[in-house]
Amino acid sequence: MSHILIVEDEAIIRTALRKLLERHRYRVSEAGSVREATTKYRLSEVDLIISDLRLPGAPGTDLLKLAGDVPVLIMTSYASLRSAVDSMRMGAADYIAKPFDHDEMIATVRRVIGKAAQSRAQGPSSKDSGRSISGMIGDSPVMRELYARIHKVAPTDATVLVHGETGTGKELVARAIHEESRRADKPLISVNCAAIPETLIEAELFGHEKGAFTGAQTAREGLVAAADGGTLFLDEIGELPLEAQARLLRVLQEGEVRPIGSVESRKVDVRLVAATHRNLRQLAGERKFREDLYYRINVVQMTLAPLRERGKDVLAIAEHLLEKFCAKVERPTLKLSPEAVQAVTTYTWPGNVRELENAIQRAVILTEGNGEIDHHTLDIDLDLVPVDEADPDRHPRSLHTDPREDLSLEDYFARFVLEHQDTMSETELAKKLGVSRKCLWERRQKLGIPRKKTRRLAAEA
Repeated sequence: MSHILIVEDEAIIRTALRKLLERHRYRVSEAGSVREATTKYRLSEVDLIISDLRLPGAPGTDLLKLAGDVPVLIMTSYASLRSAVDSMRMGAADYIAKPFDHDEMIATVRRVIGKAAQSRAQGPSSKDSGRSISGMIGDSPVMRELYARIHKVAPTDATVLVHGETGTGKELVARAIHEESRRADKPLISVNCAAIPETLIEAELFGHEKGAFTGAQTAREGLVAAADGGTLFLDEIGELPLEAQARLLRVLQEGEVRPIGSVESRKVDVRLVAATHRNLRQLAGERKFREDLYYRINVVQMTLAPLRERGKDVLAIAEHLLEKFCAKVERPTLKLSPEAVQAVTTYTWPGNVRELENAIQRAVILTEGNGEIDHHTLDIDLDLVPVDEADPDRHPRSLHTDPREDLSLEDYFARFVLEHQDTMSETELAKKLGVSRKCLWERRQKLGIPRKKTRRLAAEA
């Protein structure tokens, strides 16, 4: 049973969070300040610290220095988002915005505790084997595992099959494997099988003799032969036509290639790295991909995690791209505003690194002056409402002096809306709760709290 320490000065939030975590079988301790946390408990003996950012006395970020290797999850509102971003850079495991729902909190807690346990289990030697690779950014557990596998497999001649969604950077994996292999001084030939017309793919890959087909006015060496001695990277191999698959199988089995229209074969020594975002096993079962080729290329599998599963790597990649594009247009390096960081780290990035790259490049071009890039310029599908950090009513505090033991976070949200919706507009309610109007509307629907007409609207009706 994992032991979690909650450091929160607002009793209503602390009690609700304790009840939530205990229902999910966590052992929970509580403190109202950093001083109380350090005097009552040995921080090294807990598995996770969940701390509010703003506490009486010392701020929650002080726990980052005192907790050692224990991960710290920072709770914040949009009003203090700038400080939350700074805490991430100081070493916080993650942050979560108030008010949060139960599923979001439990999922975050599980992820942070799981990552910490995996990091402890790796040990020094495993961490060394997972050292980063030139050209690839990220220090998340999934990336360290990928680095370790690349270091292990690259010196061999084993065929590698890379799985990953579109835009995750599968070609970077192929390049890393090639550069760490004994073939590094030989060519790396990259081919996107989905980008070449089906009628031309065989001629492109395997070459052709003069007159082999209409338009073949001269003999031409194929890309497989061009990769002789080096590495052939076939991206989106699932799009390769069945006829071309049969020729590729011969290259792998016999180590020879026969150009179209030729009666003679040529010996080649090629290491294959293939990549796909499709399920090749399923395609083989549907007879859309040769089963014998699937088993031939499926020697070592590597998986590139989508951007949404890589935690703080997203921010590191975004800042690297920001520096790169600012240098490209010869302007001082811009910074992401706290709201932009919130957008970058919250958005699911269905297009992965490619989509992030486009968003950063667009923002660099459209941002005027040498200030910050805001979330509007990033132009991604998030509805964030920035709140003035100087606003003393940044989020509701201590609505009740004697909090009910069974009051959940959703009860807290619902009670605040019901008590104040007659005197506040939707915009004011959203600002008080530290959420967007869209989020407030969604919570109303979920909790069954219909929006009441204001007196002014009722009078007009």
